[in-house]
Amino acid sequence: MKRKLLSTLIASLGLAGAGLANAQISGNVVKIGVLNDMSGLYADLSGMGSVTAAKMAVDDYLKASKSALKVEVVSADHQNKPDVGSSIVRKWYDTDGVDAVFDVPTSSVALAVSQISREKGKALINSGAGTADLTGKDCSPNTVHWLYDTWMLAHGTGSAVVKSGGDSWFFLTADYAFGHALERDTAAVVKASGGKILGSVKVPLATQDFSSFLLQAQSSKAKIIGLANAGGDTINSIKQAAEFGITQGGQKLAGLLVFLPDVHGLGLDKAQGLNVTETFYWDLNEGTRAWTKRFMAAHGGKPPSSVHAGVYASVLHYLKAVDAAKTDDGTKVVAKMKELPTDDPLFGKGTIRADGRKLHPAYLFEVKKPSESKAPFDYYKVVATIPAEQAFRPLDQGNCPLVAKK
Repeated sequence: MKRKLLSTLIASLGLAGAGLANAQISGNVVKIGVLNDMSGLYADLSGMGSVTAAKMAVDDYLKASKSALKVEVVSADHQNKPDVGSSIVRKWYDTDGVDAVFDVPTSSVALAVSQISREKGKALINSGAGTADLTGKDCSPNTVHWLYDTWMLAHGTGSAVVKSGGDSWFFLTADYAFGHALERDTAAVVKASGGKILGSVKVPLATQDFSSFLLQAQSSKAKIIGLANAGGDTINSIKQAAEFGITQGGQKLAGLLVFLPDVHGLGLDKAQGLNVTETFYWDLNEGTRAWTKRFMAAHGGKPPSSVHAGVYASVLHYLKAVDAAKTDDGTKVVAKMKELPTDDPLFGKGTIRADGRKLHPAYLFEVKKPSESKAPFDYYKVVATIPAEQAFRPLDQGNCPLVAKK
């Protein structure tokens, strides 16, 4: 009888302990929110592809780890507007039980969501936005910047263009946080390399007619017209520059942020020769090719952008950290993400620094000529590999308050 009572007591204590562990997962479910542009100029490089990538990561993690976590993925369109994005995220956090937000292209939205996530003790794992300020002056203990940033782009594409003789620049700059940061960081690289900035013009986001801006760039006589924009803006500015005969007149375009869907939208005839700096390409190795095959099967035959790859890999690491921390508290999970090394089939082994910057190699690509492309989406050739420790801004140069001054 005593033995039976003791067994019952031990079993009860075990159940209580299990309940205690589960209680640290709010609502007994880990809820992931994918927030991005579902309908505008960044929809191809983020959009529903990021939702597909997040769901793949959840399935792959639960299958491989045998984790008992319950995970849900929700999504919304921020329309590239900080007020819309902020409103969605506040509702997600306050009433819908969302624990972490992923993707978030459009730097002005990302900066707002980062601040809200910090206030609420939640997590922002960003792949889509570019501003290096997310791990600089606006860094947060609740934010990880996974994929790329403006410092990386400037030191990849910008530096390569200057070294090849492009020593005078005029910028066409998307008029919001990302464009401003990209122009700032690239101009610094150009000047440090001995080049000159002849001028710049701010262009409203989602502009359809670039003619007046391109005329200003043309009249500057700069060797390089730096496109500090992205997505549909990049595609439209390159197409309209070709119509104006700008490249035929001897000036060159530098697309400072170009994604695979942009190259596809342009066609190799217009995109050939462009230098592109990315941290992922579907055809890099066996791991990226195998994953891309699965992604395309789940995403209507479309290949992944690097943003989609970033969402996949960051969701994997986030869930690993939730399990290790035994909580979905955003501040604690981000701390655990920094503590644990990263390892996935798309970016390989890496780390997350104290400022929230995820480190991995970057690649300088050149877009192939039509005659060099041997298969669908065979668009890039590797010009240089930039090691992880060189690809991103040194930790002590970002002015992140989380980083102790030496």
